[in-house]
Amino acid sequence: MKPGVLLALAKTFGGLSLVAVGGANAAVPEIQRQVVGRLHWMDDGAFAHLFAISQAAPGPNVLLVSLIGWRVAGLAGLLVATVAMNLPSSLLAFAAGRAWRRWSASPWIGRLQRVLGPIAVGLIVASGVVMARTSDHGLIAAGLTAAVAAFVVFSRRSPMWALGAAAVAGVALNRLGVGL
Repeated sequence: MKPGVLLALAKTFGGLSLVAVGGANAAVPEIQRQVVGRLHWMDDGAFAHLFAISQAAPGPNVLLVSLIGWRVAGLAGLLVATVAMNLPSSLLAFAAGRAWRRWSASPWIGRLQRVLGPIAVGLIVASGVVMARTSDHGLIAAGLTAAVAAFVVFSRRSPMWALGAAAVAGVALNRLGVGL
């Protein structure tokens, strides 16, 4: 392990923890930018694979951060990245909860609630865009992504139907020799 990698993991994910309004998935674009673009710990393909594993596995979405830590610095990296991503935001949430209770009758609390919802949704949509740009290397893959997104936005059905259909289409196209 390179010297300073654990410190770099702690700094990177400690800072990201404080801007992950809406959870770890809201920070995926910045995580990708840091891990792939700035720190060069992995390429887009490896990042997309870790993201896919983190989404397929049961449990919290912060698993992506743990997997990145594991890949970069083994078990120590997993622990450092996970604690760094969770501890600062947990302490901030604790302090915010206490302040919220104290000033809950204040009109600015209601305004803040109305503002944070759209910000969280926007960050999560940005995560989807970053992952699509990272993994869609062809027109067919981009078309499948667009079709799934349209289904999720315009249908009241479970997104799992669209994801399942896209997976079946991807496997079928792969068997036919059509690259995604």
